[in-house]
Amino acid sequence: MSGQVDDHAKDHPRNPAPTVDIIIECEGGIVLIERANPPHGWALPGGFIDYGESAEAAAVREAREETGLALDDLEQFHVYSDPRRDCRMHTITTVFTAKGSGVLEGADDARSARVFRADELPDEMAFDHRGILRDYLSDRWARGR
Repeated sequence: MSGQVDDHAKDHPRNPAPTVDIIIECEGGIVLIERANPPHGWALPGGFIDYGESAEAAAVREAREETGLALDDLEQFHVYSDPRRDCRMHTITTVFTAKGSGVLEGADDARSARVFRADELPDEMAFDHRGILRDYLSDRWARGR
């Protein structure tokens, strides 16, 4: 089959799924959700970008759906694309940072939502979110914030 094009692959390309994750600063800590669906564990709020939706709009929507919070000062932080970052499929996430306002409440596919201080992050974290937070905290410390 070397050198030949797979007709199925041509008609049905296998592309990574675009997602967003949001590092929400609130009440002196970072908001995490406890996932109701596999893979279980604590995670940054986020999810899949809908067709026709910008990454920024998806971040605002996912934050509201999963945490009940509105976002202020939304900024793009980094993109993570390791094909192994999500055990379900290959995803590419655009990570945003923001300040959260409103009443924190886990909803949608979040069993619960809670604010964690940087030094008390839970052991059971989903995806590559512990590494994302490590990068964020290192960046924030380097900038003196």
